[in-house]
Amino acid sequence: MEDYYYTLTEHSEGIFKDRGSKFIAHAFPVETEEQIAVHLANLRKQYYDARHHCYAYMLGIDRTKFRANDDGEPNNSAGQPILGQIKSFELTNVLIVVIRYFGGTLLGVGGLVNAYKTAAKEAIEANKIIKKNIELPLSISFDYPLINAVNLVVKEEELSVLKRNFEASCEMQVGIKRSKFEKIKQRFEKIHGITIKNS
Repeated sequence: MEDYYYTLTEHSEGIFKDRGSKFIAHAFPVETEEQIAVHLANLRKQYYDARHHCYAYMLGIDRTKFRANDDGEPNNSAGQPILGQIKSFELTNVLIVVIRYFGGTLLGVGGLVNAYKTAAKEAIEANKIIKKNIELPLSISFDYPLINAVNLVVKEEELSVLKRNFEASCEMQVGIKRSKFEKIKQRFEKIHGITIKNS
């Protein structure tokens, strides 16, 4: 079970040309299908005269939600090569759209696969790949005298504090690396007087 994933930081572009055809790739960091729909609609407006808007995306920290679309190109000649680049860079929460302007010469399936793959790769390499930690939130509440015991666990386990509220009673939400979640939850449970809620 990984405690991190890789994604992109910003919008980037890549271009590939072959026998008159021009392939313009756009890569975006995304988190929802709604964001993907907005980017696709914007690109269709911007490149309204292009013949194909092929794309692929991968969503989720476990990289289980993905789609590839050939948009009229021969089956698996566009979307899959784009998705292949997302997979080879081990990315998620990413959308790549490759827009094709036809140059008059048929490239054949092999030529298309190479063009869409290369354009997608150019867009990824023009971007900045970042590693993000996967942290699960845990909420705890406790009386003030227990604050030192709680802070000791936070410090020793190097937890990130997401929220804290020290008023009538003390409440804290911490972020825990996925692989250590159960172990650290049990450490908190051993402190008498703490109430734990899975956030």
